[in-house]
Amino acid sequence: MEYILRTNTVSKKYTNYYAVDKVSISIQKGEIYGLIGENGAGKSTLMKMIAGLVEPSEGSIELFGNFVPQTERYRIGCVIESPALYTELTAKQNLEVFRKAYGLSSKESVQQILKQVGLSQCENKIVKKFSLGMKQRLAIGIALLGNPDFLILDEPINGLDPTGIQDMRNFLLKLNREEHITIMISSHILGELSKIATKYGIIKNGKLIEEITAKELNEKCQCCLKIKVSDTAQAAILIERNLHTKNYEILSDNNIRIFEYVDNPGIVNSLLVNHGISVDECTVTKESLEDYFNEKMRGGIVNA
Repeated sequence: MEYILRTNTVSKKYTNYYAVDKVSISIQKGEIYGLIGENGAGKSTLMKMIAGLVEPSEGSIELFGNFVPQTERYRIGCVIESPALYTELTAKQNLEVFRKAYGLSSKESVQQILKQVGLSQCENKIVKKFSLGMKQRLAIGIALLGNPDFLILDEPINGLDPTGIQDMRNFLLKLNREEHITIMISSHILGELSKIATKYGIIKNGKLIEEITAKELNEKCQCCLKIKVSDTAQAAILIERNLHTKNYEILSDNNIRIFEYVDNPGIVNSLLVNHGISVDECTVTKESLEDYFNEKMRGGIVNA
């Protein structure tokens, strides 16, 4: 198991508050890691610390197995917050400027990047005339100049139209599958993120509240029976004792999610009502990534 990144209780404190508070995450080679959180949750700050743009206040960062991350950061490409582009220059000129700044001798790399990001046909077009999607592609192209093994992208599909989002999704999948680049990506468009991510980290108020693989998330978001009851603790006891299952979760708002008896909700309903528990709602449902994320933001899920 080869890790590209591991953070150990890394924190960033600004005066009297923690933007990132003791976050420990891990990303294996070949993964697409989706970083999820509301505005101000600490996503960009965490990415900046990993990329070396911000110094951590506490904790440590391990890159490519090295606990001295600055010696490995040449293997990272990143686009964090607004893309840094020279809007009066062409796409090709932008790449040339950064190629020279990075000390790269091969001029052929510029043409390769233009082709890789799908901008060969407009290499001589002034960047200020680019669409947002084209600017994002160019910014990622600049990040790819040094042939990185690890790409960090902060909201790369934010503001794109549906076609632009689909193009970006396919582009990132190609980078991951064909170029074998490990990717860390933050996004608010969770439905799109769920189409490419293999692992997720959910951040709230600077703290990591869950790290979960796509496989584990799919299992949690499987079809289930969602029941709103007057007493979740007593309902859980009855479910375990009478229905002989522990395959359920207690949510934070008097709801219980049962992953069995989906085809026989009446059995569960009758059991609870006959034991004096009020059932206000009983529905068969399948949660999406947005549903799961919103549950976490409201207070989280209590594991059974």
